[in-house]
Amino acid sequence: MAKITDPKRKDDTLELVTFHIGNALCGINILKVQEINKHMKMTVVPQSPEYMLGILNIRGRIVSILDLGKKLGISATKLSEWSRNVIVNSQDEHVGLLVDRISDVILTDLNRIEPPPANISGLQGRFFEGVFKTEDRLIGILDVEEVLKEEEL
Repeated sequence: MAKITDPKRKDDTLELVTFHIGNALCGINILKVQEINKHMKMTVVPQSPEYMLGILNIRGRIVSILDLGKKLGISATKLSEWSRNVIVNSQDEHVGLLVDRISDVILTDLNRIEPPPANISGLQGRFFEGVFKTEDRLIGILDVEEVLKEEEL
């Protein structure tokens, strides 16, 4: 799939699934999202990175669940009745990103997406493809592939 900044893109809109991580509002290209669920009974994986919460079996498919807040370098996501796993598809694998709560699906104009600043609301800018400004909020557009990269030791 083309990055949002790819000039070969044929249309000029992007649909985003938006969600909250702490006070930050983020979005993911809807085409990357397989489903959103609230399954929280995970099996812990020994010696996994701090941000990996465990694995889930979703309809016979093993899905790794990452705490998106920890991965992005902010506080751990607190489990609540609003917490959800955003299951994304990356390189033929499904990975769950635990978020504080889901917001809306919005349609963005690609011409209004700006490059991400180095630091977005305390989040590491390298995890973002761009930002979209609404009337009252700034939405960081997550680069799923960058988020799912393994940390180099």
